[in-house]
Amino acid sequence: MKTQYYTAATLDGFLATEDDSLAWLFPLGELDSSSYPAFIAEVGALAMGSSTYEWMLDNIEQVREETGEAWPYTQPVWVFTTRTLPTVEGADIHFVQGDVRAVHEAMRNIAGEKNIWIVGGGDLAGQFHDAGLLDELIIQIGSATLGSGKPLFPRRVLSPVLQLTSVQQPGKNMVELRYSIQRE
Repeated sequence: MKTQYYTAATLDGFLATEDDSLAWLFPLGELDSSSYPAFIAEVGALAMGSSTYEWMLDNIEQVREETGEAWPYTQPVWVFTTRTLPTVEGADIHFVQGDVRAVHEAMRNIAGEKNIWIVGGGDLAGQFHDAGLLDELIIQIGSATLGSGKPLFPRRVLSPVLQLTSVQQPGKNMVELRYSIQRE
């Protein structure tokens, strides 16, 4: 079981624009030709921040077009928020706040031997890293730049903590980098 941050970023290291738009991402590749289908098959629980969750709610039609479902996850999802947010009918969603360690333990109990996916954003993934709970970064780098926006991973993590384990090119507009996180 691993805790993985699987995401897409621009060449200059942003997940989204300042207003959480992912419009840069969708023209760059096809979900089915990426590592996503194999990745999600090994996921037993997900964590996401409130901005990511709200983006999904605000873009249900685009999510449906990309994935075939308005809410594409059958696994339980923990949404970190300090606000009251609407739920998605039929989805297994837990709204939580506070330290990621206690939530991670609950997620591990549910995920069993499957992996935990930190969907985003970058600061939430950073909180899991800070707590020593993040095992792997899987980053799809797209052939686009934004100049500013929501950062990929707003933490200072220097070598040899991140060790590159693989590089793949799923199509002509994306490259996938996998890094394992070494603990002392």
